[in-house]
Amino acid sequence: MIQGISGAAGVAIGKAFVLPSWEWDLPDQKMDVVDLAKEFERLYEGIRTSRNEIETIKQEFNEVVGPEESSIFDAHLAILEDPVFMSEIQGIIERQYKAAEVAVKEAIDHFVTMFDLLDDEYMKERALDIKDVGNRLLKHLLGAPEITLPSDTQPYILVAKELSPSQLAHLNPNYVLGIVTLIGGKTSHSAIMARALGIPMVSGLENSVNLPVQTGDTLIINGDEGTVYVNPSEKMMEKYKRIRNQQQRKKEQLQVLAKVDAVTKDGIIMNLAANISSTKELEMALRHGAKGVGLFRTEFLYMDRPTFPSIEEQYEVYRHVVERAGGYSVVIRTLDIGGDKQLDYLPLAEEENPFLGYRAIRISLDLKDLFKAQLTAILRASVHGKVKIMYPMISSIDEIREANQVLREAMKDLDQQGIAYDKDIQIGIMIEVPAAVVIADLLAAEVDFFSIGTNDLVQYVLAVDRMNEQIAHLYHPFHPSILRMLKMTADAAHTAGIDISVCGELAGDERAVPIWLELGIHNLSMSPQSLLRVKHRLLNTCAEDAKAVAKSCIAMSKSHDIEAKLEEFIEENAERLN
Repeated sequence: MIQGISGAAGVAIGKAFVLPSWEWDLPDQKMDVVDLAKEFERLYEGIRTSRNEIETIKQEFNEVVGPEESSIFDAHLAILEDPVFMSEIQGIIERQYKAAEVAVKEAIDHFVTMFDLLDDEYMKERALDIKDVGNRLLKHLLGAPEITLPSDTQPYILVAKELSPSQLAHLNPNYVLGIVTLIGGKTSHSAIMARALGIPMVSGLENSVNLPVQTGDTLIINGDEGTVYVNPSEKMMEKYKRIRNQQQRKKEQLQVLAKVDAVTKDGIIMNLAANISSTKELEMALRHGAKGVGLFRTEFLYMDRPTFPSIEEQYEVYRHVVERAGGYSVVIRTLDIGGDKQLDYLPLAEEENPFLGYRAIRISLDLKDLFKAQLTAILRASVHGKVKIMYPMISSIDEIREANQVLREAMKDLDQQGIAYDKDIQIGIMIEVPAAVVIADLLAAEVDFFSIGTNDLVQYVLAVDRMNEQIAHLYHPFHPSILRMLKMTADAAHTAGIDISVCGELAGDERAVPIWLELGIHNLSMSPQSLLRVKHRLLNTCAEDAKAVAKSCIAMSKSHDIEAKLEEFIEENAERLN
C-alpha cells in the first residue's frame, strides 16, 4: 500500500496508463540581432494560439461542470497576459539574444523555482499553472505534438507526476477510472476538477513511492482514504471490488429518494436546499430533490467576462433561477470576491493576507454603485418567486445598516420608475467570522435570518488556512470551539425568533446531522452531490436519539472523541434503503 492524499472520493480499479512528463531539452544557442523581430513575432503568435486554445478548453469544460470549476482557466489566461511573466521572456530574448522557446523555458524555470521556495503549499501548487501555460506555449513554438492518451476503448487509471488542468480537461471521464499524481494535494486545480467530474483521485505520492508505476500495472486507488495498491493480491482485488460495487449501488439507490421529504423517524422535518454557482448546478440540484437554493454564489456571474455584468444581465439570471426553484426560496448572496476570487477587470492591491483583507461586503460598501446595481437586479427578480438577500462576511451592525441603506436607495429608484419588487424581501447575513458569533444576539435584531458559513468560520476560529496542506491536519470542523460557536449562534437566532440555516461544507457532512437536530437548525444548504446522502441519513435517524448523542459531543473536549462518537452513531443506525 502507498499512502497519499485524498484528492477526490471513490474507489477505482484498473490498468495504469503512465503519462510521460513534459520535459524539454533545448540548446542554449545565441541568435543574430537581426533575427530579434522574427523571434518576437514567433512568441506573439504562440501566445495568440495558446490563448485561443485555453478559451476553447474553458468553454468546453464549462459545458460539462459549470462556471465555478471552469473559471480555473481564467488563471491560465491571466498568466499569458501577466506583464511580469511576459517581461521576463521578452527580456531574455532582447538582452541575451536567445530563441523564443529558450526564453520561455528559462522564464518557466525561474518562476516555478521561486514559487517552490515559498513556504506556502497553495502557492507551490500554483506553480503548476505556470508550467501548464508555459508548456503549452513551448509546444507551439517547437511544433511539438500533443501527448496521446489511450483510445476511448479501454478504461484506465491515469498516473502522472503532475496533471495540469489543461490535460485533465481533455480526458473523457467515461474512460478515466481514476487519477494518481505524485505531486499535488486537495487544493490543486486538478483535484478540484476531478471532484467536479466525479473521478476518484489520490495525490501527493512523491515521497511514498519506492518503485515507479508502469503502464499496464493493475492499480486500486481509494480516493476516500488516499491510498494506492500496485498489482494487488486477488484477495485485495475482491475486497475493493465489493466496496466499489457497494458505492455504485448506493448511488443508484439514493436517487429514488429525490422526491421523498427529509423527515426523521420521529417526524422532524428538515429542509435541504442547494448551494449553486450556475443554472447548470441548479438543474442537478433539482434532480437530487433540492428544496430551493440556500446559497446562490453570484460572484461567478462576474468572473467569466471582461466587464461588470449589467443590471439587466443579472436580473435575467436571477429570474431564471427563481422561476426554476418552483416556489421554494432562493437565497442570493451578494458579491463575495477577494481572497482566492479575483476579477481581471477590477485590479485589487496585493495583500499580505487577502483572506483577512479587502473582500466581500467590504468591497461592496466601498464600491456602492456596483453594490446598488446588484441589489437592483435582485429586487427586480423578487417578483418572480421567494427571494432572500444575504450579505457575506458581516462582522458588525454598522455594516448591516450601511448595506441596508444602499438597499433602500435601490428600492426608492425602482419605486420612482414604477418597477415592482417584493417590498417585504427578507435580509440575512452570513455568520462566518468569530466577531459575528460573539455579537450574534445584537446582529439578530437587525436581520431576518442567519446562514452559518462553516468553511470560513472553521478556518478563522482555528487560525488554520484550509488551502494549506501543511496544516490541513489542524482543520477540524468538529473542534469543541466550533460546536460552541454553532450553539451560540443558534441560541441567538432562536431567542430573536429569526430563521437560521447552515450553508458551509459541514451542512453536507452526514456526521453532523445530530448536531443540527440538537441545535434546532432545520435548514441546511449543501452541494447537489450531498443532498441524497444527507437525506438518507435523516430518514434513518431518530431525532431524540441523535440529540442525546449531540449533547454528549458538545460537552467533549477533543475533536477526535467527537468525531468518533458521531461516526459510532451512524454505524449503529445504518440501514438499507427500502
